[in-house]
Amino acid sequence: MNMNHPQKIACLAGSGVGPELIAEAVRVLARLNELHSLAIDEVHVPFAGEAMTRFGHPLPLSTRTAYRTSDAILVASPGEPAVEALMADLDLVWRVSRVHLGGAGDVVVFGAVDSASPREAVERAFFSAAAKHGRLTAVGSSHAWRRVVDAEHARWGGMLVERRTVGEALVRLRQSPCDLDVIVTEADLFEPLTDAAAHLGGSPATVADAWLAEEGPSLFMPGTPAPEDLAGFGVADPTAPLLTLWLLLAEGLHRLSAAHTLERAVAAAAPNGVGTRPVTDAVLALLPEVRTDVEMFDEIWAA
Repeated sequence: MNMNHPQKIACLAGSGVGPELIAEAVRVLARLNELHSLAIDEVHVPFAGEAMTRFGHPLPLSTRTAYRTSDAILVASPGEPAVEALMADLDLVWRVSRVHLGGAGDVVVFGAVDSASPREAVERAFFSAAAKHGRLTAVGSSHAWRRVVDAEHARWGGMLVERRTVGEALVRLRQSPCDLDVIVTEADLFEPLTDAAAHLGGSPATVADAWLAEEGPSLFMPGTPAPEDLAGFGVADPTAPLLTLWLLLAEGLHRLSAAHTLERAVAAAAPNGVGTRPVTDAVLALLPEVRTDVEMFDEIWAA
């Protein structure tokens, strides 16, 4: 991806509480643009219920054209039926989920989509682990998958790689979640591991999901939809959409400094805000204080 030209995010708010949550994510993105001298634009297009009202179709041609010419797609409401059609329209080959584990921090899980090659997911998992504490947990049993992990491990001198069974990984999630920064797993184990991590962390509402494409835009959305009856009251928690924006910046646009700044601000603000706008205001206030620059960490690691 060429980051010398302006990048574009297609924002698909949908109906219900989606527009409120997208609005908060855009506020944060605007501030990150200023702090990190980014050139990331957003385009807001009709989707799902809103598109049905205006065009009689949940995924009209104008919306498809807009997101196909974007670098990433941000969806506010994963529960919309139109999401399935959206995913079918994209070339998605690997997945990432970030699960918030409360005081224990977060775990990021990588895996291929269905029968796609695991190579890209494994490469990105090692890259992500290097950006954190240099440790990776590999959960899988097939010989072909292990060969891919071993080949990538050989490229990262000094990386700590722990190979675990599913049972061992679940025990570690329950007993020592702080030791699990990044997990890479086989496609059929991805959802069980992510669901278990969310359950053990008590955080199904603060999961951020991404489906990445080899060609064209990738898709980012919260793991669970916000309750529709919260729309208009300003009480929906924006934490999951903001973590989704972090995932989009890190994995979709490769803006690591901005992603890390946002990550630190969300973590620091989490105990101090209630309500949609107050939580976002707390994050915005913290962004300048926690700003960091880590774009070149991979070159430092390789050196």
